Parts: sequence; C-alpha cells; structure tokens
Amino acid sequence: MNSPVAPTAVTTPLSNAALDARRAAAAPRGVGIGFPIYAQRALNAEIWDVEGRRYIDFGSGIAVLNTGHRHPRLVAAMQAQLDCFTHTAYQVVPYESSVYLAERLNALTPGSHAKKTAFFTTGAEAVENAIKIARAATRRPGIIALAGGFHGRTFMGMALTGKVAPYKIGFGPFPGSIYHVPAPTDLHGVTVDDTLHAIQQLFKCDIEPTQVAAIILEPIQGEGGFYVMPPALMVALRALCDQHGILLIADEIQTGFARTGKMFAMDHHTVVPDLMTMAKSLAGGMPLSAVTGRADIMDAPAPGGLGGTYAGNPMAIASAHAVLDVIEDEQLCARAERLGQVLKARLNGLRSQVPQIAEVRGLGAMVAVEFNKADGSPDADFTKQVQKRAQDAGLLVLTCGVYANVVRFLFPLTIQDSVLAEGLDILAAAMTA
Repeated sequence: MNSPVAPTAVTTPLSNAALDARRAAAAPRGVGIGFPIYAQRALNAEIWDVEGRRYIDFGSGIAVLNTGHRHPRLVAAMQAQLDCFTHTAYQVVPYESSVYLAERLNALTPGSHAKKTAFFTTGAEAVENAIKIARAATRRPGIIALAGGFHGRTFMGMALTGKVAPYKIGFGPFPGSIYHVPAPTDLHGVTVDDTLHAIQQLFKCDIEPTQVAAIILEPIQGEGGFYVMPPALMVALRALCDQHGILLIADEIQTGFARTGKMFAMDHHTVVPDLMTMAKSLAGGMPLSAVTGRADIMDAPAPGGLGGTYAGNPMAIASAHAVLDVIEDEQLCARAERLGQVLKARLNGLRSQVPQIAEVRGLGAMVAVEFNKADGSPDADFTKQVQKRAQDAGLLVLTCGVYANVVRFLFPLTIQDSVLAEGLDILAAAMTA
C-alpha cells in the first residue's frame, strides 16, 4: 500500500499537560477525553502530538478514518471544492455533487429496490431522522431497540441507546414509546430465541405490534462491545417486521464503508433493511451522515420535514466521493478481511499467555477482545491496564462494552503492514506485561 511522505514536524512550545489544564478550565467535564494528548499532525495510521511523540492509531477517531488520516485523494477533493464554494445550504441552493452522492449510496446499499438518500451532519442526526421517517411512513409511535446498542447522545438517541452509564445519567426523562429487548450474545448466555421471546412479551405487556413503527439495531454493536448480530436474528426480525408492517432500521454508522470486509455489515446477511443510517467513515473525517431507504418510505415526510443548515455540506460531500473511490480503487473491503484475519490470529495466539481473554470476535477489521476474570466476571481493571500500557508504548486503542471490559480495534484500513505489525507487537506486550 503506497503511503505519502509524512509532513515536516512543526516545533511548538506547547505541552500536553499545559493544554489539558487549559481544557479543564475552559471546557465542561461532561466531554470526556480518552487520551490527554494533543494532536499536532497525523498521516494514515499515525498521530504526532504537540510534544513530538508518535502514536499508532488503532481507533481512527472512533471508526471515522477507514481511509486513514489525510488520505491524499480526500485532501485533493476538498481542496478542489474549496475553490468553488464551501456552503450554500443544500435546501436553499442545491448542488450536483450531493445528488450524485445520493445516487451512489442508493446503488451501493443492500437491495435492488428503488431507494432515496437524505444527508445530515452527525450520526445522531441520521438516527433521529430515520425515526422521524419511520413514524411518518407508518403513522405509529413505537420503536424497539436492543440492550447494549448505541444510537447517539441527542434525546432520541439516548432513549434508543441501551446503555445508561455514561450516556443517560442525569438527563431524563427521555422520549416515550421506546422499548428495549436483550441483544443475543453467546458469551453472556443470551440467545436469538431470548431476544425474540422478549419482543413477544412486549407485544403482550407493553405495546401492540400495530403501534410499532420500527425496530432499530446495529448489525455489530459498537459501544456495546462489538457483538455480531447472528444471521438467524436478522432473518427472524425481517419476518416479524413483514408480518406486522414494522420497518427494520440498520444502524451502520460504525459498521459501514468496508470496515467489516464488505461495504456494509448488512451485506453479510440475506435480508435487506427498510432504512439504513450512515456516518463516521462516510466522509473520512468530515461531518456527514445519511439515511438511505426505500423510496416510498423516504418520501413519507412532507417537504420541509427533513433537512438542516449544514446537512450535506459540499466539503463533506466532496470528501465522501473520494472515500468511495478509495474504497473501490484500493480494494479496502478485501484488505479489511485480510487485516482482520491477521489481528484475530495474533489475539488468539496470545490466549495461552493471557488467561483473561474470554473471546475474540468480529467481522473483517471490526474486531474486539473481551477480558474476564478467572470466575468469568468482566475484568474492567485489566482492560484499563492494557489500554494504559499500550498508550505508554505509543499505541492508541479504544475500549467499549456494557462492562467496560472490551478492547476494540478500528485501525485505518489503509494502515501499512509494517505499522500494523509494530502496533500488534506493542499490544501483545501490553497484554502480557
């Protein structure tokens, strides 16, 4: 994989400690910081902080940089757009690049039926608008989501999210007509039948199926712990939705754009969702999200019911076109599959030295390792130690999971083989220390 030459370092008197003190004084504590290091520059899978230290980035800004930091084709696309215009508000004066991107997503997303796409700014906005569209199309209020799922920090996003800490603490009450059922996770003894039984219990005890607008789920839970939803669940939910006139919404915000070895995680399944939400790696670091769905469903809201001042910003649209080109030209779906196999082989090879490893799981390069204690209970302390040791050695990894005992891997799919190998060596040392 070709990689551009790293830019010349910028000398600066700033320090991480001084900047973090300024942050604590100027910004609210509610915006949590994963690593108190301050970025100066970045390239592909590497970040240099203001003190000149280099880090290998296995987090990609939370799955945003599938095409890496500052991919030259994205930079060129945004520079070209900058020479034309930066903002008109699409709903005031539209532009062809947005229309073309909608056409491309309509063609790339699962299903051969007629589709339409609307653009927004953030993943939470995409989720909010997917719920709006579903309710407008069905004239029903109810939404079913999964425990452990994450769908954003807005009020509807929090209501849908099946994880209280830290997302919901102190913010209620939340919007009504939202219901949660367990997500199937073999490691924790929850089966597909358990999930389906819980839905039937909802229909008996809380809401009739004719009042449910949609079921929303992540094909692979992100913040919840990278649990892969079984194909049997998808088939059963599709049948259930068809039976009762309920819409199936796939939240592909973290799973999309080659991360799982296919363009979308739903491409691993035989069923097709009615609506899909996308964001994160859609525009490679620029704020852009989308909802794509069946044309008749997408047309349910009246003119003016959807939109946003910055929705589909032309700079972000330009970057997204470059992202799709890079994924195709550099064959990132196939590369994600290969990189994921390398990662899983390395993690599984450490099992004899790291008894805390309870499970290695994932699709493509969306992989996680879960740590438990000897008695089978979640080991959040060991997980934190692994993350801290890795950081001290120059590797950034993210944690997740309802019990904070999962390390997830989201390195850029463009990462050089040598940098990946270096990062995996650091990770192995952090896990075996």
